[in-house]
Amino acid sequence: MPAVGPTAARPPRRPHPVPAARRGIAGTVVAALLGTLLALLPASAAQAAPVLLSQGKPVTASSQENAGTPAGAAVDGNLTTRWSSAFSDPQWIRVDLGATASVEQVVLRWEVAHAKAYRIQLSANGTDWTTAYSTTTGAGGTETVNVSGSARYVRVHGETRATPYGYSLWEFQVYGTAGDGGPTLPGGGDLGPNVHIIDPTTPDIQGRLDQVFRQQESAQFGTGRHAFFFKPGTYNNLNAQIGFYTQIAGLGLRPDDTTINGDVTVDAGWFNGNATQNFWRAAENLALNPVNGTNRWAVSQAASFRRMHVKGGLNLAPAGYGWASGGYIADTKVDGTVGPYSQQQWYTRDSTVGGWTNSVWNMTFSGVEGAPANSFPEPRYTTLDTTPVSREKPFLYQDGGEFKVFVPAKRTNARGTTWASGTPQGESIPLSRFYVVKPGATAATLNAALAQGLNLLFTPGIYHVDQTIDVDRANTVVLGLGLATIIPDNGVTAMRVADVDGVKLAGFLIDAGTVNSPTLMEIGPANASADHAANPTSLQDVYFRIGGAGPGKATTSLVVNSDDTIVDHTWVWRADHGEGVGWETNRADYGVRVNGDDVLATGLFVEHFNKYDVEWYGERGRTIFFQNEKAYDAPNQAAIQNGATKGYAAYRVDDSVNTHEGWGMGSYCYYNVDPTIRQDHGFKAPVKPGVRFHSLLVVSLSGNGQYEHVINDTGAPTSGTSTVPSTVTSYP
Repeated sequence: MPAVGPTAARPPRRPHPVPAARRGIAGTVVAALLGTLLALLPASAAQAAPVLLSQGKPVTASSQENAGTPAGAAVDGNLTTRWSSAFSDPQWIRVDLGATASVEQVVLRWEVAHAKAYRIQLSANGTDWTTAYSTTTGAGGTETVNVSGSARYVRVHGETRATPYGYSLWEFQVYGTAGDGGPTLPGGGDLGPNVHIIDPTTPDIQGRLDQVFRQQESAQFGTGRHAFFFKPGTYNNLNAQIGFYTQIAGLGLRPDDTTINGDVTVDAGWFNGNATQNFWRAAENLALNPVNGTNRWAVSQAASFRRMHVKGGLNLAPAGYGWASGGYIADTKVDGTVGPYSQQQWYTRDSTVGGWTNSVWNMTFSGVEGAPANSFPEPRYTTLDTTPVSREKPFLYQDGGEFKVFVPAKRTNARGTTWASGTPQGESIPLSRFYVVKPGATAATLNAALAQGLNLLFTPGIYHVDQTIDVDRANTVVLGLGLATIIPDNGVTAMRVADVDGVKLAGFLIDAGTVNSPTLMEIGPANASADHAANPTSLQDVYFRIGGAGPGKATTSLVVNSDDTIVDHTWVWRADHGEGVGWETNRADYGVRVNGDDVLATGLFVEHFNKYDVEWYGERGRTIFFQNEKAYDAPNQAAIQNGATKGYAAYRVDDSVNTHEGWGMGSYCYYNVDPTIRQDHGFKAPVKPGVRFHSLLVVSLSGNGQYEHVINDTGAPTSGTSTVPSTVTSYP
């Protein structure tokens, strides 16, 4: 909507304590006498006038209309700039005064698009709010509201708009008396005892690696969390075996800055050669010269291999070629051949490989130099020449002895790595701009750090939060090391992100608590509508778990409301084994729900939910690679009956959607409690020209349940116990 000039734009007038005097000598004499008397009064009798507290302070909002109307424009003191929201109710704008203050007056300078009904609310912590003023007859223009209260955060909560547009403020001004400032949280600092910093002179490196591996090899639901960071240099004769909740990474800006003459190994000896439970680990930013020419990385879900240079081959199967259910590679160069062998499926993005040996069910590539040609259904290769939009995961590195976090730049139509041809593009953020989170930190402290303008760096550990972590500032980075794990208590949502540009979330696990959470993570509020195409929010190696380590419940794990969000490699898992597992014990109806438009998922692994695993309501959504198993533990056909439909689809696109596309997508069933269960289809979507799918498959694992179709009523049924996929090459 076009901007309209403000009305009554002068600063607010304050009542004068002395009535205006008449013109003339008498008025002058009276004024002089009054001035003399006031000067003789004790100083304690004077009362300080309230001051403007809000100008230039951190401000967040529920949404913004476009890039030209950010929340910060409402507190910049400039009456020609404004914040405006999405065209929906409710909306809010919040200012952080930086410390507790006595709040006495709020001045709202509305553009024509104002609030008819709104509340002014106060909070000490940004979470718990009290209403200081409310109205249902807002007049617009300049509204001066006297309030009384003590608060650090002040929020205008719009409930009903006066126009068809959003809410629009030229200025949001808070007056009062400042407090003493309170404590300031420090940025930077040491990384805690579970981050192991290694340099070429560190004694007994192999012994340190082996010690942690012995603890973590089979600790699938244990509490240990570790990260090994190798400073730039060369390391000889190492075999770094990587167990659960362990991350290994180099501290250079490029993988070739840190070379291991040896291996980074994952195998499955702990599970009798079966790699299907080799979860939750990571290797990043290293160059490897494998001892025998080929490095073994036999993993399944939630085990990323990022920004690596393998100067040889890469074997993705366990010794003995037992079962494996991976996997994910990105921003990596493998000079030799990649051999998936027994891997059921795999996704590789924006990399370079010297060759690829075989496919089993679903091998998908986007932006990969050297990838096999698209040939689905035989062999089962799905190959896209480029990745439409990508941004690599932020990573810790060392610059002249100082720790920094590098945030790679967004790429469009990407192909190959970000680093092979020179210095990667992006932004370096010093550690001093991060609050280094260590076990024992509270959610209130994390929110205070975020409100202070700091990013978050979670060190390896487990973190219980009793209130939502609110990420409200554009371009905030939340980075976890060593599979840091966040557990929401008392049914709260673990993390919410405002509808702002460029938030980067990476490298952590959210594990549902014992009290049901309605959601575990929300990206943007409901009805978010701001355009983030130039600077999207991204999630990378952010994982979700319900049950397994103990009872857990969450209705929906991940809700994406913000437009243009990138979801890059996530595993959203309702546990089928471990502690606290049962059809109702770890109840979780929905895995991922996408409401935002133009959302892209690259490497979407979602499994075992009681109803729909993925629901997509936004327009122009795209998914490149999807892996799913339906819930094992459905007790009978009735438990999963969806009206007249047998079972809930693994991936459902809502009938309202006009444009959607997916590539390389598979759903498997293993109804081992009742093998007679029938599932009508793995995928459901509206039949429209703009809704298209490529390389779809469904699989019945050993005949435990069967699919009638692949998508809607298309595709042959599965049958028997031979575990042969039913495929659809293109739909419609």
